[in-house]
Amino acid sequence: MTMTMTEIDRTLRELRLSGISATLETRIVQAQACEQSFIETFSLILQDELDRRRSRLIDRRYAKSGLDERVTLNDFDWRFNPKLPRQASFELLTLKFIAEGANALLIGKPGTGKSHIAKAVAYQATLQGHQVRYLEADEAFGQYSLGSPDEQNKILRTLLEPDVLILDDLFLARRIAPVGAELLQALVHQRYKRRRSIVVTSNRVVQDWATYLGDTTMSTTILDRLMHRCALLEFEGKSYRLKEAAARLARSSTDD
Repeated sequence: MTMTMTEIDRTLRELRLSGISATLETRIVQAQACEQSFIETFSLILQDELDRRRSRLIDRRYAKSGLDERVTLNDFDWRFNPKLPRQASFELLTLKFIAEGANALLIGKPGTGKSHIAKAVAYQATLQGHQVRYLEADEAFGQYSLGSPDEQNKILRTLLEPDVLILDDLFLARRIAPVGAELLQALVHQRYKRRRSIVVTSNRVVQDWATYLGDTTMSTTILDRLMHRCALLEFEGKSYRLKEAAARLARSSTDD
C-alpha cells in the first residue's frame, strides 16, 4: 500500500529522520524536474539527514562550550596592528595543538585581540568535533571559591573533561583568591597528565604570576606544566576597543 505524503512525514518523524522530513518534498520536485535517477535522489536525501544531524551536534557542542559568540578570524582586522602574531594565530586555528595535548598562552596589552583569537580557536574546535569549555577566568575562580567542597569537586571534574579549556583574561583583577589559585594549579596539573589542552589569555606577563597568585612555588609549578608543551603568542600595539570607541564618538558627533 502506498503511503500519502502525510503518512510518510509521520513515519519519518517516528524514525527521527527530521533532515529527510524537512526537504523530502523539495527533493521529489527536484527529481521530477531534473529527471534524476533514484540513486541520485536517494543520495541527496541521505545527505540532507546527515547535514541536519551534524548541525545539531555542532549546536549542542557550542551550547555546552560556554561561548557567547561564534567568532572567526575572517572578521579580524590584522591591518590595525601589523605586528600581531598572525601566522601563529592561524597555526592555532589548525587545532594541531589539541591533538598533541599542548597549550597556548596569549599574553599582551588589553584590547589587542587575545580574546578574539581564543574564542575563534574555541569555536573552530566545536566545528571539528572537540568538546570545549570557555571561562572568563577570574569570575569562574571567584564562583568556585564560594562553593561547598562537593560543589568544588564537581566543578573540577567538569573542567577536566573537555578537549580544550579556555581561561580568558586570567588575573584581570590581579589577584585571585587562594582557593581559586588552588583550582588553577589542579587544572593545569591534571590536564597536563591527561594531555588535554588549555588556552590562557592574560594582560599579565608570566614573570608577575607569582605576585598575583601570592605563592612563588605554586606559580613555578603551574608555569612549568603549562609551558612545557606550549605556544606563546605575544600581543602588542593599539587597542581595538579604544579604536571602536573613538569611531562611535565620531559617528555620534556627526549625527549631532
